[in-house]
Amino acid sequence: MDFLSVREFRTSSRNIWNKLSQDGKMVITNNGKPRALLLDISNDDLEETLFTLKQVKAMRLFNQMRSEAESRGFLTEEEIEDEIKKTRAVKKRKSGTK
Repeated sequence: MDFLSVREFRTSSRNIWNKLSQDGKMVITNNGKPRALLLDISNDDLEETLFTLKQVKAMRLFNQMRSEAESRGFLTEEEIEDEIKKTRAVKKRKSGTK
């Protein structure tokens, strides 16, 4: 994968578009750090590409949340069942049913 700076992106657009059509993807950097991804797409697959990128972003966020939850500790299946039973018992008492 090719990396190019913001400055190169501004000054060499013709070469960049040619290279992008050959390689399919490029990373734009700012101060040496990746900041954007260029993808070669057609009109036919624009919507599908955007949808796929949204799915990937959502999956990354889900995995991040899962890792954070794991670091705090998960509930066991038994603990989950106990919480459900307690909640149902409280609801029954409030509604007056047995």
